[in-house]
Amino acid sequence: MMGAHVLESNSSGNLTPAVTETGAVLPGYLLVMLSVLMVTLVVVVVAGNALVIMAFVVDKTLRTQSNYFFLNLAISDFLVGAFCIPVYIPYNLTGRWMLGKGLCKVWLVMDYLLCTASVFNIVLISYDRFLSVTRAVKYRAQRNMTRRAVLKMLAVWVLAFLLYGPAIIFWELIVGESIVPAHECYAEFYFTWYFLLSASTFEFFTPFVSVAFFNLSIYLNIHRRTKNGGDGATLSVFFVKSRKAGRFSPMRKNSRLFQHTASCMAASRKNQGSRLSRDKKIAKSLAIIVCIFGVCWAPYTLLMIIRAACSGACVDNHWYEITFWLLWLNSAINPFLYPLCHSSFRRAFSKILCPKRQSVQPQIEAQSY
Repeated sequence: MMGAHVLESNSSGNLTPAVTETGAVLPGYLLVMLSVLMVTLVVVVVAGNALVIMAFVVDKTLRTQSNYFFLNLAISDFLVGAFCIPVYIPYNLTGRWMLGKGLCKVWLVMDYLLCTASVFNIVLISYDRFLSVTRAVKYRAQRNMTRRAVLKMLAVWVLAFLLYGPAIIFWELIVGESIVPAHECYAEFYFTWYFLLSASTFEFFTPFVSVAFFNLSIYLNIHRRTKNGGDGATLSVFFVKSRKAGRFSPMRKNSRLFQHTASCMAASRKNQGSRLSRDKKIAKSLAIIVCIFGVCWAPYTLLMIIRAACSGACVDNHWYEITFWLLWLNSAINPFLYPLCHSSFRRAFSKILCPKRQSVQPQIEAQSY
């Protein structure tokens, strides 16, 4: 989320680049391998998230409140792959920022904004899944209220910008000087540990605890419903009473009423069973979300705070670089992790990637009639 070629203190007390000309340090074959890996990551991030965005254009049935949050996540991750990573690659390979100070600030604002928006979108998706399980009736009543979803999406972008944007733009003006050398690009507050700790509380720690809480609440809700037989006990008692009343009633009308009631109860139990099964899938997907989110973000967040506290002297630059790329790896995982958990997205992807098969399928169905 920030330039990894930060400065380290040398023995004379001056600041020198942690990475000089990478081409002079790394052998050629390793440089080529790194370039291929970086470009591959860009392709995966851009293609995967572009597929999610295209799915919304192609399939109108996807345009529900919950799916709009997936779209918002895909947009932020797509821009990470289309802008942030490509701009960073030459800086990473050469160790020199050659695009000027103005573009450096633009890149930093975009990078912090997009990565933070991605995190907030994950929280929003998790909260939406939490409501769909624990407050199912109210959630279904509001499921198609896209205006409310759009307002939440806009709030994500505004809050993501406010967290780091003003600090990146105005820190130098407030402090009165810049600590960033001419050919480096990182935030002015990079070594201000108390600011980073405060920002990380909102950017990582609070979102991680929130997503974990939503996941635990869903698990407990499903466990309670499974233990109670999916609320089927109440239906069974009613069913027995209806059958008893029908047996002693001489009237056919009551018999028909019993049959109708029995079929309704069976259908209700079936719906509750399918709803419980769906909620279990949601719980599993959220558990994966918590794990991957933690793996991708925790190392970077912790090293960033520790590194700032010791002015870069206690954390090796290579470890920081690895954790830095883990953040962007999360943007490559998201389009596969979230939408592919939903059959509606899989159908839309199939429609985009295999249009011929989709056009043949209706003809086969028509001939069968």
